[in-house]
Amino acid sequence: MTDLLLISVPLDKTSLTSVEKLKHTIAKTNLASCCKFSIPELKVGILDSLLSVSDDLSKLDTLTESVIKKMYQCMREVMEQSSDKVLEKALANGVDLMSYVTKFQWDKAKYPTALPLSSLADIINKEVSQMETELKSRAATYNSVKTSLQSLEHKLQGTLQTRSLNDIVRKEDLVVSEYLTTLLVIVTRGSYLQWERTYETLSQFVVPRSSRKLYEDGEGGVFSVTLFKRAVCEFKAKAQESKFTVREYSFDLEEKRHQEMKELSVNKKEQNGIFVRWLKVNFSEVFVAWIHLKALRVFVESVLRYGLPVNYQALLLQTDRKRSKKLREKLSSLFMHLDPTATASKTDVSSDIPGLGQQEYFSYICFHVNTNLLEIS
Repeated sequence: MTDLLLISVPLDKTSLTSVEKLKHTIAKTNLASCCKFSIPELKVGILDSLLSVSDDLSKLDTLTESVIKKMYQCMREVMEQSSDKVLEKALANGVDLMSYVTKFQWDKAKYPTALPLSSLADIINKEVSQMETELKSRAATYNSVKTSLQSLEHKLQGTLQTRSLNDIVRKEDLVVSEYLTTLLVIVTRGSYLQWERTYETLSQFVVPRSSRKLYEDGEGGVFSVTLFKRAVCEFKAKAQESKFTVREYSFDLEEKRHQEMKELSVNKKEQNGIFVRWLKVNFSEVFVAWIHLKALRVFVESVLRYGLPVNYQALLLQTDRKRSKKLREKLSSLFMHLDPTATASKTDVSSDIPGLGQQEYFSYICFHVNTNLLEIS
């Protein structure tokens, strides 16, 4: 398991020395890998506006994390595959998620840097909110078809009382004439002998020796019996008294159910394909928006924490989760001069969302990204 830390430190002499010490330490001890996280020059605006934007970005981060989680869950459900298989198809701008994060480049065409920070936040907010709304609609459509198909399959593949009998009963098993009809009766295994001895007595209009066992499973058997149509009601009542269940059966009705299931199955397959394609495209879009959002938060927090003129460096640290604690301790030691009173005990955002994490307060700017979602190799 991997931890990703997105940190920001000012470019003062002491901090730069600490960064060099950090790079030397992690290279020597293999504690982590380190790369620059490129964030372009953005419009700062006035301080009051910056504080407002910071609050908006925090809320938007929570919303975006939620949408990513929902999309990821939907991908697992509709692709009906393991997490690893889903992750192989979860891409951002055509590359795997970890590569996108570690080689992040700001998309100026999509998020123009000349715009105010609030406008950039609005663009991401509208994008993510629209995806969330469309996700709900598409998921509801797909789940409606899926539920209908599952319900029908349950009926057709359930117990002898409800399952389809089309693969059991042949037309030649049924006698249908002006006066005669054939009923299908469910008999439990323990009642076979009772059935054989008594079925002819359930009505005086039962055709003698007309019963045949057509099918059986662990539950019991399906028996046919032929009688005069005028005695059907009497026979059903007597059969019920003897704990025998008469199944309502019609070739036309069974064929209609099978046709309905076939149509639903085709519809589900079509909806699945449409939904999967939409998820792949829009998962990429929302993930890209999320990383840009993280970059925005790093920029805003760096300006608020370190002041103007804008002068900071963002780094992405990747470490094994077992070594994460040691890395945190090293970072706290190297950058304690930025805020000696800082502790890692204050938690701002906490989440168990795969691929998403929590922001904690340190002497330096730090966003912790839980990378479960990113680990595809």
